[in-house]
Amino acid sequence: MPSLAPHEFTPETTYLNTASYGLPSVRALTAVRDASATWASGRGGPTQLDQLVPELRAGFARLLHGATPDDIALAGGVAGLIAPVAATLPPGAEVLLAEGEFSSVSMPFVYRGDLAVRFAPLDELAAQVRPETALVAVSVVQSADGRIVDLTELRAATRANGTWLLVDASQAMGWLPLRFADADYWVCASYKWLIGARSIAFFAAAPEFAAQLRPVGSSWYAAEDRWAELYNPVALPTTARRLDATPDWLGVIAATAGLSLIEELTVEKIGAQNIELADRFRDGLRELGFEPVEARSAIVVVPGAGDAAARLETARVIASARAGGLRFAFHLYNSDADVERALAALQTT
Repeated sequence: MPSLAPHEFTPETTYLNTASYGLPSVRALTAVRDASATWASGRGGPTQLDQLVPELRAGFARLLHGATPDDIALAGGVAGLIAPVAATLPPGAEVLLAEGEFSSVSMPFVYRGDLAVRFAPLDELAAQVRPETALVAVSVVQSADGRIVDLTELRAATRANGTWLLVDASQAMGWLPLRFADADYWVCASYKWLIGARSIAFFAAAPEFAAQLRPVGSSWYAAEDRWAELYNPVALPTTARRLDATPDWLGVIAATAGLSLIEELTVEKIGAQNIELADRFRDGLRELGFEPVEARSAIVVVPGAGDAAARLETARVIASARAGGLRFAFHLYNSDADVERALAALQTT
């Protein structure tokens, strides 16, 4: 099984670390280089690239089935986009989080200081939602071990209890099909499976939910008519754009290029290949005597083996240590050869 885009990627290692950082495509590198050269020549600055922002919103909306470009906000990071949701909750409101959740999801609620934050095992999250639960926040795919939450079950539980649901798709978007209607609020970094830029993150919410949010540190870029309101603020839009932050336009170029490649290949095709490679790798791990976390996920984790990450790197196999485990992540630039090289390296470490 070859890479899905060999013309776009030329890694010199066995790169199995997309869960930490995706690789840039040739088209992204070329576009950023060309824009930087134009900027350096004085013939056009990054702000002239603002015309790409609507295209970027539309591209992300197409990946989140049912969303529209007006439902999408852009900012620099996930935690900053979760902050307005946390700020909207009244003092004492109960927030339910998954045990072991990535800290960018949990910290905006934990460190607000006046919320009743409760943790539950991922597989019990839906059962733990109750009428007094104001909001549930969870990653679709868990960063630490690759397990996938049952969004259908969780959405049913939150609706039955009148509870808001915030979902982080950073470890899922790009290989796992997702539906806008399955959560009230979505956040997603672009630099992992969307092979975008560290400086670009997405927020998504329908207008009826976005209008309730209390923006934290509103940017000039979030104004209803940003160019007319540069020196005279008038109003924020009622859509998710009220959470916009001034974008890094070079990052917009990279993120737009990443989304274009994913759309060309399709999430369904990418996901099928990622899962097949990950399944083969899990089978190989078991043959070597390892016990990987059971999950049909593009992320494969061997609990307790995190110390091996540094040794694997010397064999030019790039994985990561997370929560004591050894984490591998398969994406569109990986192939059967990567599976075999990683297993061979593990056998000798």
